[in-house]
Parts: sequence; C-alpha cells; structure tokens
Amino acid sequence: MKRILLAVACIALTATGARAQKFNDLARTPPMGWNSWNRFQCNVSEQLIRETADAIVSSGMKAAGYTYVNIDDCWHGQRDSLGVIHPDAQRFPSGMKALADYIHSKGLKLGIYSDAGWQTCGGRPGSRGHEYQDAVTYAGWGIDYLKYDWCATDNLNAHGAYETMARALMSAGRPIVFSLCEWGNNKAWEWGSGLGHLWRTTGDIGPCFDCLYDHTTWRQWGVTYILDMQPPLRQFAGPGHWNDPDMLEVGNGMSVSEDRAHFSMWAVLAAPLIAGNDVVHMPAPVREVLTNREVIAIDQDSLGIEGFRYSGADSLEVWFKPLAGGDWAMAVLNRAHGPRHVSFDWSKEPVRDELFARAPAFGVTVYAVRDLWAHQDQGTTARPLGAEVPGHDVLMLRLLKR
Repeated sequence: MKRILLAVACIALTATGARAQKFNDLARTPPMGWNSWNRFQCNVSEQLIRETADAIVSSGMKAAGYTYVNIDDCWHGQRDSLGVIHPDAQRFPSGMKALADYIHSKGLKLGIYSDAGWQTCGGRPGSRGHEYQDAVTYAGWGIDYLKYDWCATDNLNAHGAYETMARALMSAGRPIVFSLCEWGNNKAWEWGSGLGHLWRTTGDIGPCFDCLYDHTTWRQWGVTYILDMQPPLRQFAGPGHWNDPDMLEVGNGMSVSEDRAHFSMWAVLAAPLIAGNDVVHMPAPVREVLTNREVIAIDQDSLGIEGFRYSGADSLEVWFKPLAGGDWAMAVLNRAHGPRHVSFDWSKEPVRDELFARAPAFGVTVYAVRDLWAHQDQGTTARPLGAEVPGHDVLMLRLLKR
C-alpha cells in the first residue's frame, strides 16, 4: 500500500512539475499599451492612471490597438503583518481593485510592476519570498499584466526566479501577461519562452536617437544603440514570446522625425509597442506617430516574424520584414544628420530571409508599393525605387503581393 501511495505521490509531483508555466493564449501579437516609467518614473498616482486611461480612449490610441495601462515602480505601500502587499494609500486612495475596475470599464487592461529581489529598483518592497502571495493579490485586484524587474536580487538565479513567479501566476489562475525585465544580462531569450510572453533584450532605453547616458552604475541606451543589439536575437521571437527592446520614447523629447524612425523600427522588430509619454498632454504630431495604423499593422502582423537588416552603407540601412499573406515590409533608416538618397532596383536585389526561408523574389513577383507615413501608393516594384530620406528619419513601405 505504501508503494502505491508513493507511486501516486510521484506521479502527482511529476504532473505538477510538468504543468504549463504561462498562459499560452496571451500576447499572440506584440503587446500594445502604455507604461508610466519613461515619463513619470516614481511620480505615479491613481489620478495619473485614470487620466491617462481616459486620454488613451479619447486620443484614438485605444482604437489603434493600445490595450494595457501599466503602472511601473513606486506604487507600493508596505506589507501588512501577514505579508500582503498594499498600494501606497496616499497615491492610490481607492485601492488597486477599484482602479482596475475603472480601467476595465474603459475597455482597457491594467498592468503592474514588481521585482524578483528584496526591493524594487525604486526601493519599494520586492516579491522575493512572496511570489505566490503577490500573484494571488494581483489576481484578486484584476491585474492583467506584470512587469517583473531584476534589482536587489543578490545571487538569485534568474531562470529560477522568473520560473517561480511564472508558476505563481499560473497557480493564481488569472491570465496575466508576464514581462521578464532582467535587461538581457541572463539571456532570457534562451529560456524565457516557456515562462513569459516578452523579455527585455537590453538595459533601459533613453529619450535620444543615437546617444548613451552613462549613470556610472547603469546606462540608458539611445534608439540606434538598442537597434544594433537586436539582429542576433530574431530567431527567439514569435507569437506569444517576444523580444522586448524596451518601451517607446516617442513624445519624450526627440524630434518628430526621430520619433517616426523609432516607432517604425520597433514595428519592424515586432517589438511590444508600450508608449511612455504624457498622453494627457500629447501634441498632435506625437499622436499621429503613435496612432499610425498602417505602421502598427506591420508590428501586429499575425506571422510574428521579426524583421532583419538587409544592407547598410553611408548611414543608410535597409530592413525587411516578411508578413502574412506574402506581403513584405521595408524600412529605409537614415542614421545620419543630413538627408541621404536611396536607390533600390528591386529586380537586382536578392532579398531573402535565410532564417525563416522566405524571399520576395522581386525578379519574378511584382508588388504594389505603399508609403506608410505619406499614406500614399507609390507604384510598383516593376520600377526601381528612388527617394530622399531626411536625416534621422525613415522611409517605411509595405509591399503588397499582387
């Protein structure tokens, strides 16, 4: 009898160990939403989140596909005598459940932030030792997205720490998108697809096109710096598991052309589109960038293949991204300060995605050309492309298979 009971126990433990560790029906395309950190950092409050949700709806961002309203660091109060985390009562007087209900009433979803270590990067209580407790708390509040950071982790094993929280979220039972934010230091792309829906590939982004902010103990990377880190990682991305080159800096101080280039290249990368600007006071040019549905469609394409850099010379780069139905996206990025002329004779360019064994076969197939920022048709690939791309800007095309 003891042997039978022991065998049953072993089967139960094996089943528990082999169970799914994330909700597989989430994030089939890269998540879209907004996060408080890039613009507001620790200055978060219930009022800010409610007003931002209202603005996401009224600005057309919700209609364009932005779904998640994510509170980053510093929302935390303290843990009570039982270890349960509570929000800062002054900043969030109505509590997280009421806030989630409000966000849901707008047709949006609420995200929250925690950390695998003892403390968050902002010095608030982390989730170490409270993973299952926190997961149950978040589920009870109605949370839909968790960004999980990597500060104050001492000698924790990253894979193990993120697996613990992934299992906790599954155990709590509420479908929650899980964002692994360990900055790429532990190569989460190699092990994260079974645990989370996206993982950071770099350190934090900064609001600049081609600069680097060195804070001595940590760095912020400009758009082009982060872009250069992505090409070796495209094999790891796909529906339900995405490389995350960090949140958008659109509207946070770059020029409109730089915002346009930044947004376009994140779409080519099939990156999560998580805005980080002041949506409530968003000027029209920023709104036009963030709500360009033709560019968003490139990012949200159901095929889920990350784009690749085809060529680069004289600060001018040509990128391609295969799309569902045989279409292709093409981006010509000008990294120089001054304008550059691009000439591209389709029939003579052997474009091929070797990793995914796809090729547009321009010498055989003619595609209609659509300029996604001008919102204009530009002929077909039967004639060579010739265009001038302004400095720190992009030519973004969709090639439609005829």
